[in-house]
Amino acid sequence: MLKTWQRATLGGLAGLALALGAQAQTQPRNQITIMREIDSDRYDPHRSTALAGGEVISMMTDTLVNMDFDMRTIQPGLAERWDVSPDGKTYTFHLRTDVTFCDGRPFVADDVVFSINRWIGRTTPRVASPVAWRAGNVKEIRAVDAHTVEYELNEPFGELLAQLSQYFGSIVDRASVERLGDNFGVQGFNGTGPYCWGNWTPRTEMVLNRHPTYHWGPASLQNRGPANVERIVWRVIPEAAARVAALQAGQADITQYIPEAFWDAMRRVPTIRTSTQPNYFWDVFLGFKVDKPVVSDVAIRRAVHMAVDRVGLARAVWSGHALPARNIINPAALDYDAQSDAMVPAYDPAAARRLLDEAGWRMGPDGVRVKDGQRATFLLYAINNLSNQRSSEIVQQGLRQVGIEMRVQLFDATVGWGRLATQEFDAYILSYPYISATDAMSLYWHSRNRPSPNRMNWNDPETDAWLEEARRGTDPARRAEVTALIQRRLAEQAPWLTLARNELRIFSTPRVEGVRAHGLYGIGIYKGLDLRVVR
Repeated sequence: MLKTWQRATLGGLAGLALALGAQAQTQPRNQITIMREIDSDRYDPHRSTALAGGEVISMMTDTLVNMDFDMRTIQPGLAERWDVSPDGKTYTFHLRTDVTFCDGRPFVADDVVFSINRWIGRTTPRVASPVAWRAGNVKEIRAVDAHTVEYELNEPFGELLAQLSQYFGSIVDRASVERLGDNFGVQGFNGTGPYCWGNWTPRTEMVLNRHPTYHWGPASLQNRGPANVERIVWRVIPEAAARVAALQAGQADITQYIPEAFWDAMRRVPTIRTSTQPNYFWDVFLGFKVDKPVVSDVAIRRAVHMAVDRVGLARAVWSGHALPARNIINPAALDYDAQSDAMVPAYDPAAARRLLDEAGWRMGPDGVRVKDGQRATFLLYAINNLSNQRSSEIVQQGLRQVGIEMRVQLFDATVGWGRLATQEFDAYILSYPYISATDAMSLYWHSRNRPSPNRMNWNDPETDAWLEEARRGTDPARRAEVTALIQRRLAEQAPWLTLARNELRIFSTPRVEGVRAHGLYGIGIYKGLDLRVVR
């Protein structure tokens, strides 16, 4: 059954689609418009972890290796082949000799050395990438000659190639970085990708122009280059109803940002096509800063788990098109531990009340519990989008029923990421992509990643030791064993509440073909090389 807000939104779509329809013919012939909900704060692969940044950066850049649609197979990229030393510490990448940047300059090994060193914070001025760990424990990156790079690690890293396929490992032009300084990725960009920086109007649109000489695209795509489409326009349309109506009216061509409430209805529209990706791990969670008052109490955190009906939440927020979640790792992901699922507190409001009573949190006269003069209240931050609005409302209602008050502040994405890097708040809602248990937990739970992306301020020496062993390990059985230990520790301590596991679905119009959902780091349209206008 549709909620009131869903019926109201759907009821206005017909009129909005008619209003937009008259404008549909204004779109240039060889331009494709891709809609999204929010913008990024910048487009610098070494300074942003936002999906809104990555989906554009992946079109403007290339990486040493590429990830196939199966999310497991590594393919050549800027490196046409590579060798790995017997001890697993040195990777020798043999680079393509026919690659150029958007400004026409030939790509060489020094570009790899500069870009990776910038990613891991070894250039001046220093860039502090929050995901520098994905590059491994680097000893040295060196150019052997113009088209050979040696990538030497201090210790083995079994997932290095998979991590290098993500947009953080993008190769960028040193001259552009030095010329633009802090404005690299804000006022301009120079990469080797199939599209080049056109112009950016923040919170409105990003325009990319075809790289005319590009011909070195991933083997998993039908078109290796140049791109079929002259111009890609990434348009920000915050209102869900407006995105749905624009797609129906032909005012835009593609989007992965249609709220799940509309999926069933959209699939019945004959002019709308869909593409899905089954190999997709992107979870939504509520995390606690475990060193802040109130949420530092494990009884509060476990009671939150018991107070939130995650099955009902997934149904209400994502209309049944997301899986309710318990463990922090998807059961389909590599090294998922089933035992930890049973250790995560289940939905049971009565048990939550008993737990809080036993922990000394007594009900106050205003319905909020108190312990040692401290009210059971905490502040949650989140990016202002539809799912976060609805999720925070439902969690807030559930907590109130057991005597916990959650205050909510939502922010526009252009300022929200900055606020989420502070210590101002006690809890937050975000979502995250991953490819394995080691990948997911290395990002969020190692103490060196405080204060971001380890926004929980989780600082546990055993967790660190287990993570480091899992990353170094070459024995799959031992890696699974130590990642299970981490999952069980987190299940006991409940430092975050996994709300749902998202699905990836891309909607498009018959005006375009070549739309295929990819999903690496949540990126729906990967590279854009196969896209073409047919009407």
